[in-house]
Amino acid sequence: MRELVVYENGQGDQRAYNHRITRLFAEHLAKNGLRLTSPRRLILEQFLRTDRHLSQEDIFHAVRPHGVGRATVFRMLKMLQECGLLSPIVGHGGATRFEIELNRPHHDHLICIECGRILEVRWPNLEKIQDAACRKAGFRPKWHRHEVFGVCRSCSSKSAAL
Repeated sequence: MRELVVYENGQGDQRAYNHRITRLFAEHLAKNGLRLTSPRRLILEQFLRTDRHLSQEDIFHAVRPHGVGRATVFRMLKMLQECGLLSPIVGHGGATRFEIELNRPHHDHLICIECGRILEVRWPNLEKIQDAACRKAGFRPKWHRHEVFGVCRSCSSKSAAL
């Protein structure tokens, strides 16, 4: 089972989607008097070519051989979040991982407390119940996040075999 479920992004092929994200980020940087430098591009590309949620350490270890430092990675993650392209997910033990957010349908996360795997799920029926409860209470939600912690199929199988 893959760690990340990939959804249609509504932007055509993956290359066009990646180009759009890169362009939006470059525009955000330009508005702040910054450029899309080689280190920034390397960090962004790590997210665009993966099929899983990445931690700051994952990114750092991938770009370190190219001379990119930990502080650059930290600042870059903050910039990507500020412009709305990246969202954090706090996993088991408080470890934060990140995912590209642009034009992805709302989804929630199942987080394994054994191996740290993060699975994405969509629950349309649960969304309808939430919407109805909010309407009844006169509440206008802006966003929500569901993170369910437990043990994934793979880890359950391993512990059952012991």
